[in-house]
Amino acid sequence: MTLSVHHATGDALLIVDVQNDFCPGGALPIDNGTQVVPVINRWIENFTGQGFPVYASRDWHPRDHLSFATEGGLWPPHCIQDTPGAAFHPDLQLPESTVVVTKGVRFDQDQNSAFDQTGLGTHLQGKGIVRLFVAGLALDVCVLATAMDARQMGLEVFLVLEGTRPVTASGGTEALARMQAAGVSILKGQ
Repeated sequence: MTLSVHHATGDALLIVDVQNDFCPGGALPIDNGTQVVPVINRWIENFTGQGFPVYASRDWHPRDHLSFATEGGLWPPHCIQDTPGAAFHPDLQLPESTVVVTKGVRFDQDQNSAFDQTGLGTHLQGKGIVRLFVAGLALDVCVLATAMDARQMGLEVFLVLEGTRPVTASGGTEALARMQAAGVSILKGQ
């Protein structure tokens, strides 16, 4: 399938948290989470083939992270630093030039957005990035938070709909509505 999006200087692709723990068999699996991988790989090939940058965020939690149910949080332990579950999905074809954005490392708060205290916003501004194409897991948590923060920064944001999946269907519907209200463009059939 050929992508019909035409890129220009200032474009970047941001892949959000396509890690083993968020895919089937992982600690916090998203239904059909692995289905995003071939879609995202097409986008990676498109971006790298035209010389545009690729970014990939990852949850990288300490063992006793406050987001874990064992510590009073909402989620089962997941994406613990240096574990197989925290690794990017093995079929994700990240180029060597990928800039990895590590989040969720704080002991005192969660960081759902790839922009939350990571320096990514400043970095993108320094690189002249004005349009951000976003895909990954999960639509109604980290993808939502990342897209919303990117819009607050003034970036033009495009969500690759086939390249994301929600934790819940209702959460996904609500996330799409919130993103569209914030000015995120939803790309379908790409």
